[in-house]
Amino acid sequence: MTDSKFASLAVVVVNFGSCALLEENLQPLSRSAPGLAVVVVDNFTDPAEQARVAALAEREGWKYVLSPTNLGFGGGMNLGVARAQQNGRTHFLLLNPDAAIAADQVARLLELVGKHPLTLVSPRILRPDGSVWFDGSDLYLDDGRVRATRKRGDFPGARTTPWLSGACLLIGDELWRRVGGFSDDYFLYWEDVELSHRVLRAGGAVTVCVDAQATHAQGGTQGTGQHSSGAAKSYSYYYYNVRNRLVYAARNLAADDRRRWRRHSAQAAWEVVSRGGRRQLLMSLRPLLAATRGLRDGLAYRPAPTASAVTATTRTG
Repeated sequence: MTDSKFASLAVVVVNFGSCALLEENLQPLSRSAPGLAVVVVDNFTDPAEQARVAALAEREGWKYVLSPTNLGFGGGMNLGVARAQQNGRTHFLLLNPDAAIAADQVARLLELVGKHPLTLVSPRILRPDGSVWFDGSDLYLDDGRVRATRKRGDFPGARTTPWLSGACLLIGDELWRRVGGFSDDYFLYWEDVELSHRVLRAGGAVTVCVDAQATHAQGGTQGTGQHSSGAAKSYSYYYYNVRNRLVYAARNLAADDRRRWRRHSAQAAWEVVSRGGRRQLLMSLRPLLAATRGLRDGLAYRPAPTASAVTATTRTG
């Protein structure tokens, strides 16, 4: 018998070489929430991984989309939400493979969005040790830095705008259609910052539901990575975090703020590299190379007159 509590909801997950995490984190949620739909979009890594994803999805009764290319996080999410919409779902829980949330916590998010349809909502997200990984974040408009919302008191008078991590978000169909989903100009990192900006610009709200919580085992996938430090990161982490800060500025800021962010761009790039610890630079200069190329490409970026549509040839289940 279908549980009407979840009858409108689809969980959308973008997979990239992390099928084992789908079993670990997504399977328990799916099995404990009758009526819940699941859509997994697999960004191509190799045929064996896609075969594993397809087999798992068939076994669990999930819908799946096997992309022949890597569409990035935002592009994959857009494709997954479109599939969920085709199947009549009107609420979407956007979830990282390395994030886990229990059915009763999802119900709290769904209840909030049911009462406030133009709200993008995140739970409090904890690390496996119980410490806070995310409970709200601010983008500082003067220089493009991001800091946890709880640090606002340390920067009185600063111009900020709130944003929510893409690790775990719930959004309704009306708001998703208003904002147009994620931009596919980012590929990885900062697309959640812009989605939050689009929500606010469309007259919606971005909210952390403090009564709901999820767990994020950072490092299982690329993750969102905005608040982590001290451990070496991937080349993609450095490149896209540096590049996409400038992409966001070019797409969303007034001319004076864009110029200010560009002046801070070399310092900001070094701060991104420093999140991986300076010791890593004794082993390899690849982090500096990635940041330098991200800086070059971010400074050269110019937004297209209109947002490009997500297109892909896919196999589905």
